[in-house]
Amino acid sequence: MKFIDRVKIYVQAGTGGNGTVAFRREAHVPKGGPSGGDGGRGGSVIFVATNSLSTLLDLRYYREYKAQNGEKGHAKKMHGADADDLVIRVPVGTCVYDDDTGNIIADLTKDGQRAVIAKGGRGGRGNARFASSRNPAPKICENGEPGEKFNLRVELKLLADVGLVGFPSVGKSTLLSVVSKARPQIADYHFTTIVPNLGVVQVKDGRSFVMADLPGLIEGASQGKGLGHQFLRHIERCRVIVHIIDMSGSEGRDPYEDYVTINKELGEYEYRLLERPQIIVANKMDGDEAEENLKKFKEKLGDQKVFPIIAPIHEGIDAVLYAVADALETAPDFFNQEEEQESVLYTYKEEEKPFTIHNKGNGVWEVTGKKVERLVQMASFTTDDGFQRFADRKSVV
Repeated sequence: MKFIDRVKIYVQAGTGGNGTVAFRREAHVPKGGPSGGDGGRGGSVIFVATNSLSTLLDLRYYREYKAQNGEKGHAKKMHGADADDLVIRVPVGTCVYDDDTGNIIADLTKDGQRAVIAKGGRGGRGNARFASSRNPAPKICENGEPGEKFNLRVELKLLADVGLVGFPSVGKSTLLSVVSKARPQIADYHFTTIVPNLGVVQVKDGRSFVMADLPGLIEGASQGKGLGHQFLRHIERCRVIVHIIDMSGSEGRDPYEDYVTINKELGEYEYRLLERPQIIVANKMDGDEAEENLKKFKEKLGDQKVFPIIAPIHEGIDAVLYAVADALETAPDFFNQEEEQESVLYTYKEEEKPFTIHNKGNGVWEVTGKKVERLVQMASFTTDDGFQRFADRKSVV
């Protein structure tokens, strides 16, 4: 199955059903009074997270989602039926953004979690709702309220306990393949891995965790260079980072410079990533200069422990897995962490004008604004009473 972790879609909730104008008609009951019922509620667009999905592939090929409208009201004060909600299943770890404003709408991190993305409009009121002592037989009703609509950017951030990071071709995929049953593509060229791979790792003492093999990073990844922005977001949800370094220097790079560069990119993308526990793994220790490079690396690094391994023959693997499992026991679950915002930023947002009048020329004037447009959409102009009510509501806007 193709891995898709970012799509753009359009969603539109259903419009509420229109209210109706009706009067009671019954033998021997003169002047039965208004009996128009309310319209039904429009369907909402709801996202539900599920562990049974692992990609946003379904959303890629169907870009528009529209919920059904509510049923109109009926005589005898009968309400129209509410429309069914449109439920869209997405993988756990999905973030939903308003593509027009960039604001986050929902972050679905648990199986079964639901979020109303676009709310359906309420049903319009029937004329029975407008009866009063001054107007006991109104011929007024409302149209249904329009449902919300959004252009969405949907992103999937993998939920893994451990993330493998490092330059391309340092052995991340090889390590995942020998510690789990995952079978990522492995080859001797850069960016062999272009989609994240997940594997369940079982430690010999019975502990287990989920490990993610992420595509290689390069200098400038935090600014989007290479495949940076596409995959750095997957690291955000990892509780422990395993930093793999090519200690043989097989591509002419200095191992310590690699270490500094990758950490610099992680910090520039999200500074809190540097606060996560990090296990440093020196891979390719069978290289000619690996031992000498490891000695120099430790001198520059200081007291932090380094785990030398030769991934293809499983040498040193157990020590790494035990260290990762120990780190996970004390690593905080970032989902439950409160935002460490000691200060609150207050911003002034100018109140939106109820309406704006534009002179289009030739005696044509255009009135725009969310409030007035909603008022017009819900107003019924089929009767004189409806026109009069609309005129009387000018003070509302």
